[in-house]
Amino acid sequence: MSAMMRGVALPVLRSSLRAPSSKIGGRFGRATWTTQQLGKTAPLATVSSLGIDKATGIKNPTTVHRNLPYPQVFEHEVKHKEGEVTSNGTFCVSTGQFTGRSPKDKYFVKQAPSDSSLDWGKINVGVAPEVFKNIYKKAVKHYNDNVEKMYVFDGYCGTSPKSRKNVRIITELAWQHHFAKNMFIRPESEAEVADFAPDFTIVNACKVVNDDYKELGLNSEVAVVFNVEERLAVITGTWYGGEMKKGIFSMMNYWLPLDGVMAMHCSANKGKNGDTALFFGLSGTGKTTLSADPDRFLIGDDEHGWDDDGIFNFEGGCYAKTINLSHENEPEIYDAIKRDALLENVIIKDNGEPDYTDVSRTENTRVSYPIYHIDNYEPSGMGGHPNSIVFLTCDAFGVLPPVSRLSAGQAMYHFLSGYTAKVAGTERGVTEPTPNFSACFGAAFLTLHPTKYADLLQKKLDTHGTQCFLINTGWTGGGYGVGKRMSIKATRACVNSVLDGSINKTKFTADPVFGFEVPADLPGVPSKVLNPRDAWSDQKSYDATRIKLAGMFKDNFTKFVKPGVTDYTAYGPK
Repeated sequence: MSAMMRGVALPVLRSSLRAPSSKIGGRFGRATWTTQQLGKTAPLATVSSLGIDKATGIKNPTTVHRNLPYPQVFEHEVKHKEGEVTSNGTFCVSTGQFTGRSPKDKYFVKQAPSDSSLDWGKINVGVAPEVFKNIYKKAVKHYNDNVEKMYVFDGYCGTSPKSRKNVRIITELAWQHHFAKNMFIRPESEAEVADFAPDFTIVNACKVVNDDYKELGLNSEVAVVFNVEERLAVITGTWYGGEMKKGIFSMMNYWLPLDGVMAMHCSANKGKNGDTALFFGLSGTGKTTLSADPDRFLIGDDEHGWDDDGIFNFEGGCYAKTINLSHENEPEIYDAIKRDALLENVIIKDNGEPDYTDVSRTENTRVSYPIYHIDNYEPSGMGGHPNSIVFLTCDAFGVLPPVSRLSAGQAMYHFLSGYTAKVAGTERGVTEPTPNFSACFGAAFLTLHPTKYADLLQKKLDTHGTQCFLINTGWTGGGYGVGKRMSIKATRACVNSVLDGSINKTKFTADPVFGFEVPADLPGVPSKVLNPRDAWSDQKSYDATRIKLAGMFKDNFTKFVKPGVTDYTAYGPK
């Protein structure tokens, strides 16, 4: 298949180009280069003026568009027919053959000194420096031989001035520049980045296909390769925007813990009194929905750090799934999809409206948007040391209670386990609930051994007295097909009791198998639901299912036990 066939289809423009732009003003780039937002042309840079030629070898593109204002990004996307304009002015693109990340095509260059820190295995696959050079050389040649104009985003990953990193994203497509602008933290003036020195650079050469991948020992024609020592990554063969976002997240997971700063795949929000909460959870557990609370301020929906000053967002935007999205079930996200947002792989109806129920292209339809599209966002992107941490799980076995309190050791056990369960019918051949364990609720992005993050989190909990809770948004009264899904009303009541501290005023009993503490009474949650055993009509069946699930936890946890790392086995089920 040719490289061009992997790209986007030619667009059909479905609305006036005079669609209203977002408001100007605010923290995360609303005021970015304001005069340019009002219509002036962004100044052109050159590869030499930005030092790109010396740093990357890319020398020949004659035009470099750097940190384009949103109106100009939109003009470029439309002019070059990179996608479609929806009825309300949102731009929509297709990412071609690849509508999600390619985890089996991500590699790290195996060389000193990083090779002694990286956790090598199925997640972090090593390649020789010569393989990186081969792929990178093809990417540079493509830019020098075929690209007349390129886009450069210079900005930050991390709102904390102490812990943030300078990132540079080089792309050939305007919409990928748009994506980077949405997801990373936008500088507030041209002067701010006049002497910009990137800590890490990604060269996105999505049109380059590695036809010689077998000779190079790669998994496919796609390659996303990180060179820690050269502070450089290259993306080839895939157009999917999330590779850039998650690539930098993987690097933050490498840098920060080595400096004693926690890196986390979680959402975060802040109450009106300044109390901060973190929400960990895999896809489908409610992490984004529950953190987007109209009564609290959203710090961020996906990736955060925890340094000596508190919690800070890695990003300047949000990246949400849109499958079955409606104003009724997720109004904050629905209303955020407007001009300056970027839809990916969403089917557009003949009247120009997105069809979020159409999964004919992919179920992983997405939208990225600047965080200020959420009305109650936290302008600083930071919060204090968290009062509460919530681990979200969708337990399709119907075993876990709607909420339980964890000791510090139990918190580490469940953090490392990262448990949720797939329901029958979600994948071919899945006929009963299937456990899904993802270390630290983000195994695909961990660059160090998972216990390194657990040890660091343990220290944070001890230092700041943060409480941890496990909340089940899955089934009660039986497993999938017998019981029923927890009501969002009951889950909200559990979350609210954790956030306002009222849960600590009730009595608790210890679960005889898992050991965590289960509240006896909680406003808004039926007592029969609080104790999951009571919710089952066949309690002997519940006991057997609980033992079965406990065994799955124990079997999974054996991989975290090895010489030289902390063993948290004692805090798991008995």
